[in-house]
Amino acid sequence: MSERRILGIDPGMARTGYGVVIQGSDGRLDLVACGVITTPAGQALGDRLLSLEDGIAGIIEQHRPATAGVEKLFFERNVSTAMSVGQARGVAMLTLARCKVEVAEYAPAEIKQAVAGYGAADKRQMQIMVQRLLRMDAKPTPDDVADALAIAICHAHASRTMARLEAGG
Repeated sequence: MSERRILGIDPGMARTGYGVVIQGSDGRLDLVACGVITTPAGQALGDRLLSLEDGIAGIIEQHRPATAGVEKLFFERNVSTAMSVGQARGVAMLTLARCKVEVAEYAPAEIKQAVAGYGAADKRQMQIMVQRLLRMDAKPTPDDVADALAIAICHAHASRTMARLEAGG
């Protein structure tokens, strides 16, 4: 397996976190870029969704990821928040499909297990593990960025394992 770029996306309407890592042929992960796409709360929903699409498309154009991981939607107590995240997630999935980027989805517990070795790890534990795995000088912030990087790391590990399994039989 040669070097490849992996995009992680933590969808949200107000803030969508993203992280791009390079996975070397030896499995080593290096940070390329990370950040947050924001949409103003007072803006019309359609305009916010378009801004989100433009932001994700720009990241894809700039960094050219081979593949991407996106967090699966999990039900929250606040239905309006879940709906909002679902809309942002739909835009992310659509944009990735339009840009022909292969995508995989991961549940929060899967991401935590892959990054911290514990499916119920808290935010602080995840930030520390992301910092260590990517050899960052400081913990990634805000949470949206840390989560997106964790998704990219999870996808790197999962896709490397799947490639090995496929090669073996």
